[in-house]
Amino acid sequence: MDNCIFCKIINKEIPATKVYESDRVIAFLDINPIEKGHMLIVPKQHWKNLADVKLDTEKEIEIYEELMYIVRVATKAVITTKLADGANILQCNNACAGQTVDHLHFHVIPRYGSELATVPAFNSGAAKYEPNEAQALAEKLSSAIAAIVKDEELL
Repeated sequence: MDNCIFCKIINKEIPATKVYESDRVIAFLDINPIEKGHMLIVPKQHWKNLADVKLDTEKEIEIYEELMYIVRVATKAVITTKLADGANILQCNNACAGQTVDHLHFHVIPRYGSELATVPAFNSGAAKYEPNEAQALAEKLSSAIAAIVKDEELL
């Protein structure tokens, strides 16, 4: 899609702080994070939202399976690296539900023990990174994701 910001990231037309990438899925830090470490998990296949997902071919099934697997692994990475005590998984479908980019994606949002997440608690841009902090955090999460994927031997 010509005007899709996520397609532009996938095609390397604009930069992103990546934490994971394969032939089917990309994960990167949100540029307006709710919390530090807030990641977006995006299929490289352009599906508008979850209702738009087609599972008609083996390739589409593999993309969807890896997408959901990496959502789980990214969540596990947030918790096992002690980045946070837990995480919210957020996925919005259409503008009325809060979807701002018409490309299927999942938010993995680190959460801390002293806070109580409420829905809708989508305060995008609430966290700010210090210089070089995002890249350092992305590297930590990337290493954790790679280690989990290697350990589980599912990809």
